[in-house]
Amino acid sequence: MYAIIETGGKQYKVSEGDIVKVEHLEASVGDTIEIDRVLMLGGTEAASIGTPYIKNVRVKAEVVSMDRAKKIVVFKKKRRKGYRKKQGHRQEITVLKIVQIAS
Repeated sequence: MYAIIETGGKQYKVSEGDIVKVEHLEASVGDTIEIDRVLMLGGTEAASIGTPYIKNVRVKAEVVSMDRAKKIVVFKKKRRKGYRKKQGHRQEITVLKIVQIAS
């Protein structure tokens, strides 16, 4: 069984036992969180599609770690004007382990 969930403005396809890196969540390491924004539920039978979310379906996940993603370099330049600007950014992420998809 798999589910497509929405968190942090992005969509992720998850199944039980998966490790997923999502946008930063307000939780501590070891906490169990419930995600109720389930867009689609699929498996061996016919898939269920929400409008926009499926009611009474929850995905339980455990917070494995809080981390930062790989650095992204942003470089801006205007030719012949001497304008150069270099910035770096590391997005904070939360690593989740999917424990259960409860319908």
